[in-house]
Amino acid sequence: MKLWTWVTSAVALAAVAGVAGFGVVAQRELGALEVAPAYQLPAAAPLLVPASPEPVDERARDDALASLAADPALGTFHARISDAATGETVFDIQPDAALRPASSTKVLTGAAAITELGAADTITTQVVRGTQPGEVVIKAAGDVWMNAEGMDELARQIGEASSVSIDTSLWPAETMLPGWDPADIDAGYVAPLEPAMLNGGRGLDVTEGDVPRSHTPALDVAQALADRVGADTVGFGAAALGAEVVAQVQSPDLVTRLRAMMKNSDNVMAEAIGREVALHRGSSAPQATLDVLAERGFDVSGTTLADSSGLSTLNLITPALLDAVVLSAAQGSELAALLEALPVAHGEGTLEDRYEQLPGRGWVRAKTGTLDDTSALVGTVTSRAGNVYTFALLSNDSDILPARRALDTLASALRDY
Repeated sequence: MKLWTWVTSAVALAAVAGVAGFGVVAQRELGALEVAPAYQLPAAAPLLVPASPEPVDERARDDALASLAADPALGTFHARISDAATGETVFDIQPDAALRPASSTKVLTGAAAITELGAADTITTQVVRGTQPGEVVIKAAGDVWMNAEGMDELARQIGEASSVSIDTSLWPAETMLPGWDPADIDAGYVAPLEPAMLNGGRGLDVTEGDVPRSHTPALDVAQALADRVGADTVGFGAAALGAEVVAQVQSPDLVTRLRAMMKNSDNVMAEAIGREVALHRGSSAPQATLDVLAERGFDVSGTTLADSSGLSTLNLITPALLDAVVLSAAQGSELAALLEALPVAHGEGTLEDRYEQLPGRGWVRAKTGTLDDTSALVGTVTSRAGNVYTFALLSNDSDILPARRALDTLASALRDY
């Protein structure tokens, strides 16, 4: 053994022995010590006390609602109002008798889509190689939210092409539904139902609003792509089975699409979502919407749907069903995302110009509905006492503006209770 190794080992052994000896003495002395009980922190007083609704005068509330519901401006009026905390009905008038719902139909469409497709659902539109040299074919997939950014992205992936075709076979040939007026295309309320559109058939430059819609929305998509890839031929065409995918783009997620649809009551977007639900189930729209809701336990008896948007005058929905859907959302079910899509009173969308002088301003969130002789309001309101109410209010055989004011006044009255 080398000297330095021996020395190191000896020092280490001596150190260990010293420590061991000290440890025995220390242990003997520490064992004789008396230790006071450990200090315990007192429990902190809660900084926040969970909120709870204050008790309300139910008789006064019911009398106020009954008085407002008797307003002749409401014409034929059916309704249901519920307490979101308890699920109890606090007021109703023939809730199981269906009336024309107008665009409040979109509440059912949105609810079915969330439960069937999921909030993160997106639509993928592919472009495939055509059968002729230089030809590409857009496989329309139901995305009516396509825009300039999406067209630019497809063009970037494709490069150049001499011909652009679009395959619209995904959706049925019927482009106008029963109860629709062709004049509504130029009025900005709808476009022929084709499974690819630019901003809901408005074109590239306008993203929202009731501007005249295109009569050829799918061809507009093909033309927009052709302009970007240098193609001089545009038309309809079938995508060959198994054709090579040369480009693709995705739509916004379902929640984003629902917000756009609900905020401005966009009929084209509602129909696209309804058809996506139907395709997912392998059935037809709008029956698929009722089937999905029935499977989730909602009572759809007495309800008839001719479309997914409410533009049809043939739709009939019960207030009980509409309120049940919103109540489920307000109680935190998978439908909760539906409430986020509803316009805020005097804040946005179809409620932006309403409630200016009413206490419901900023507190009512609701889907509107308007057709000739028809007004609807379906949503939620939080009262000053902390109660959350859901409501479905349907007015038929009434003048639009007076009925609308009466509905807003009734919903606002819930703020006091």
